[in-house]
Amino acid sequence: NGRRRTDIGWDNHINNFANLKNWQLPPTDQAVSALLGELSERGLLEETLVVLMGEFGRTPGISSEGGRQHWPFCYSVVMAGGGIRGGEVYGASDTRAAYPASNPVSPFDVGATIFHLLGVDINQTLHDHIGRPHQICRGKPIAGLI
Repeated sequence: NGRRRTDIGWDNHINNFANLKNWQLPPTDQAVSALLGELSERGLLEETLVVLMGEFGRTPGISSEGGRQHWPFCYSVVMAGGGIRGGEVYGASDTRAAYPASNPVSPFDVGATIFHLLGVDINQTLHDHIGRPHQICRGKPIAGLI
C-alpha cells in the first residue's frame, strides 16, 4: 500500500505519540512494574540490577512525520535494585529536554555505575590479545544513586 510502518520497534522516527501511547508504553509499564514487584516480593531486588535505556535520547523537536530523531546530548536511564536508591530522580534537563541542566553524567558514568554495582573494579586494566592495556571503564560511578 506504499505506507511506511510505524509499529516496528522503539525507533520512533515517525508517529511517536501514537506509538508510545497505544502500544509501546502500556505493556512496558506493566512488565517493568511486574518485574520490580516480583523481585521485591521475593527479596531479590537488592541483588538484581534492572536497567532500561537506549543508545540515544530523542530530539527536543518533533519532525514533520510526528517523530523524533536521535539526539546524543540528553537522554534518560531507569535503574532499580542492585544497590540503587529507590524513588529518586537524578539530574534534570533544560526546559526543552535538549541538554542536561543539573547533575550531568556521561555514558561512561552510567557504565561505571553498572560495573561498580556488579562488583567490577573499574580501575582494573585488562590486556587484549596482543598485550595492549585497556582500563575497564573511563567513567566514575554516580555516587548520588548508590
